[in-house]
Amino acid sequence: MSNVVVISGHPELEKSYANSFILNQLDQKLDNLNIRRLDELYPDYNIGVESEQQALLKADVIVLQFPLYWYSVPGLLKKWLDDVLTFNFAFGPEGNKLKGKHLILSITVGGPEDSYEPLGYNHFTIEQFVYPLQQTAYLAGMDYQKPIYTHGMVYIEGVYNKLEDVQAKAAEHSQRLIDAINYSLHSDEVKIKRFVEQWFNQFDLLPEDSSYFTKRLSSDLHLVMPEGEFTGHDGFRDWYATARSAIKPNGDHQVQQLTISAIEEGYQLDLRIKLVAETFADSHFKGQLLDLQVDETWQITLNEYGDITIHDYVVNL
Repeated sequence: MSNVVVISGHPELEKSYANSFILNQLDQKLDNLNIRRLDELYPDYNIGVESEQQALLKADVIVLQFPLYWYSVPGLLKKWLDDVLTFNFAFGPEGNKLKGKHLILSITVGGPEDSYEPLGYNHFTIEQFVYPLQQTAYLAGMDYQKPIYTHGMVYIEGVYNKLEDVQAKAAEHSQRLIDAINYSLHSDEVKIKRFVEQWFNQFDLLPEDSSYFTKRLSSDLHLVMPEGEFTGHDGFRDWYATARSAIKPNGDHQVQQLTISAIEEGYQLDLRIKLVAETFADSHFKGQLLDLQVDETWQITLNEYGDITIHDYVVNL
């Protein structure tokens, strides 16, 4: 079951018309939702790191909900980022705990849209101002989604904007955010990307039992490798045994490019893979370190439950 965690970074949420409205809409319309209102949980700014990390571990989608403060996040959310995204949790040799999770930034902006452009008084776009958060997602291995933001989201009675206008914008913002969350959870594209990542993570381990792979291959698989052509599950097992005899476990397949194209039945995947792996001395690689660029083409189908089957698998060095 998919889970969504929303980190509310507004330091005074009860005073915010827009952020409060957005969070209430999410609470009403989404299941398996955990909204963490930092101003209520940590009014003294003493972040409960373990609790926050456990919430993130359970999440499939992480939303940072905040108003833009001085072209960045509010101080409370910045401290949450500093305290929670720690070494060997979000980054470092063992810091893969957030890998593959989707990150969505949901930002309310007070200033008008035309002020966030080269000739406006803020000069830069919202996307440019949040580059540090985008890089944070990349470093943690998260799947960074296009940010959701809306301008003119400040209401000051008798001074700036009308309350009904801000609430209307907040309603429209909420729907865009909900659509983005649902897309991250349920779209074919997201399922395919997750499948590819899991496939190569498993292949790097080179387990003796090949059933993880054969369960995801069609019975009439057409497999083209540099070593030759193979057919079906038996053909895959023959090739896999050869690969295990030559390549040591714990290699690294890096997906550098993935293009997904709809075809008559299912999808075609065009991949660019960087493979780095050690080899056995008694193999035809003679113990040399593999460092290769590999182009792959897959043809896959998805069933009604979202399960993926590979029908054609072609590798070109």
